[in-house]
Amino acid sequence: MTRPLDVISLTVAVTLWVLPCIFIFLLVKLTSSGPGLHWSHRVGRNNLSFQMPKFRTMRVNTPAVATHLLGNPDQYLTPIGSFLRKTSLDELPQLWSILKGDMSFVGPRPALFNQDDLIALRTQYGVHKLVPGLTGWAQINGRDELPIPEKVALDVEYLHHRSFWFDMKILVLTVIKVIKRDNVTH
Repeated sequence: MTRPLDVISLTVAVTLWVLPCIFIFLLVKLTSSGPGLHWSHRVGRNNLSFQMPKFRTMRVNTPAVATHLLGNPDQYLTPIGSFLRKTSLDELPQLWSILKGDMSFVGPRPALFNQDDLIALRTQYGVHKLVPGLTGWAQINGRDELPIPEKVALDVEYLHHRSFWFDMKILVLTVIKVIKRDNVTH
């Protein structure tokens, strides 16, 4: 999405989600020890690092790796962590990253700082030049279940076909996936 469209969409999103965000923040604080937000070290456009906020769904001191790489991720979830992840409500604080310009509504999901294989492949194919998104083509086509090469292939497809209408399609499909809770394991 273009920056002006991100800002307009962000204004609408914040208006709709400010009160639910406050409520979720308080629920996280009341149901587990630690901060309400988790600031995740991510790799964004041009492989520059930034801090991406999420509502904290994992216990404090959980290893900083992708969830699917944890031996038993359920043991690290907070009491409401599974619900927040399955409904994607844990992603709402990323509106802050969109406001700052670190992210867009649509683009490849930002890599964790230690996902060297994903970062290298994205760099090889030019995907690193895109602003990462709250959702993306790979997200709606398999999310974390996709092997890294397939995820990057979908990111490359997005790179070559991105347009206003493709972004709108991704946003609509994202809403459908979230409602149906497709490809959500934890």
